[in-house]
Amino acid sequence: MVTLIVGKKGTGKTKKLINLTNEAVENSNGNVIVIEKGSKLTYDVTHKARLIDTEQYSITGFDAFFGFLSGLCAGNYDLTDVLVDSTLKIGGQDFVQFADFIEKINVLAAKTETKFTFLVSADESELPKSLDAVAVKI
Repeated sequence: MVTLIVGKKGTGKTKKLINLTNEAVENSNGNVIVIEKGSKLTYDVTHKARLIDTEQYSITGFDAFFGFLSGLCAGNYDLTDVLVDSTLKIGGQDFVQFADFIEKINVLAAKTETKFTFLVSADESELPKSLDAVAVKI
């Protein structure tokens, strides 16, 4: 399952991500991973979730990001939840590429039975309509 938390800067997306992370850790029988660009969530996210900074791995672009997420799923058979902050800062501002990325993630999520949540700093009207078929927006 793929979930998008959509909204402009300052609308409380990161706070939702932190709450969802804490809920996922409490309810998961496996691993929960939080991915961010930079290390601003270090003290906000529970230590029971694994925090990954994409800058440490030089991840730029949606293709590299998809490869990274696929690798995480391949290497962690008990991965249940992946939550991503700053999605467009990691992958780029091209909404067509973003929609293609989310479609591929939807397939990966189904194959690996992993829940993916992405924070998207944009107005919902800016996103392609094709995302409605593959992701839940909150």
